[in-house]
Amino acid sequence: MVVTEEIGLPSWDLYELSIPCTVFGTPQPDLHDPWYDLRLCGTGSPEGPDEPAEPVAAARFSLSLRTPYGLADLAAADTVIVPSVPDAVVTDGAPLPPGLADALRAAHEAGARVVSLCTGAFALAEAGLLDGRRATAHWQHTGQLAARHPKVRVDDSVLYVDDGDVLTSAGLSAGLDLCLHLVRRDLGAHIANQLARRMVVPAHRPGGQAQFIDLSVPTTDDAGLAPVLEWARRHLAEPLTVEDLARRAVMSPRTFYRRLQAATGTTPLQWLLNQRLARAQSLLEASDLPVEKVGELSGLGTANNLRHHFLKHVGVSPSDYRRAFSRAEGGPGPGNGQAAGGGHGTGEPSGGVRREAVPARR
Repeated sequence: MVVTEEIGLPSWDLYELSIPCTVFGTPQPDLHDPWYDLRLCGTGSPEGPDEPAEPVAAARFSLSLRTPYGLADLAAADTVIVPSVPDAVVTDGAPLPPGLADALRAAHEAGARVVSLCTGAFALAEAGLLDGRRATAHWQHTGQLAARHPKVRVDDSVLYVDDGDVLTSAGLSAGLDLCLHLVRRDLGAHIANQLARRMVVPAHRPGGQAQFIDLSVPTTDDAGLAPVLEWARRHLAEPLTVEDLARRAVMSPRTFYRRLQAATGTTPLQWLLNQRLARAQSLLEASDLPVEKVGELSGLGTANNLRHHFLKHVGVSPSDYRRAFSRAEGGPGPGNGQAAGGGHGTGEPSGGVRREAVPARR
């Protein structure tokens, strides 16, 4: 992860810096061993063991960060994360720290997937890695990103964008959504869900969900939706419709549609599809049920329909997903050996999985 050299790092940048540290830098041996190998790389000269330690980044709260790793170390990484850039880069068009754009290009050319959180997208755009691609950033900065980099297809309405080997997220908590999405891609839905549970956050918010919702909706609306959504999760195998859910919520279909979209940022049918895909992923990982039965229990229907939705939204077939992540067959999971993911040059499609095994991901 790149830590840009800046004095007086704003508190929101500290938050985005801490997210990858928590997700990737904290060992979880009971979930998967080995876990990720996270290295913080400064944009200045790396410090030798006998050299005086100078801060790579310092916060207003007297927090400083020192690291022996520099930009040259990015070339050996499987994944490179840029959580933010200095405010002056965004607001005043100041240049990036020297060598950062070149280091990002070199890492990408060496096969690394490159990830930005919030304003880190400005670094990826300056390196040319977003040209011709769809990307996002915090909605407050997407206008500046689009104006400064017209070759980038900026989308200010989503939490994150997975373009295979280049991924971008909106600001603050959307960065956590993207990091959990990476764990889901690498190690499967079960491990990502368990990690999210430990962090007391939603297990999976799809990248296409809106960055912000209509806060004018009273909180009682959300509370009123909770029972029917929980009921729907328990009955995914049934042929549910918007009318069915609205009737159970004692609302008109139009009111139910409006309130669910305001509360979740997605439509009722898309919400149902997301829940069914998540159920299918869990069944493929945790059981040896036939694909036809997985389709039936998840509500996705026939094996062909399940395969269609997996290829479109997950990026691989159900059978490939099971081979990569099935705990029943010794795939990724507690005590099941090597991790699936992180190798150079996979370039899998959006939402795909990495199938080659490596000792650890950097």
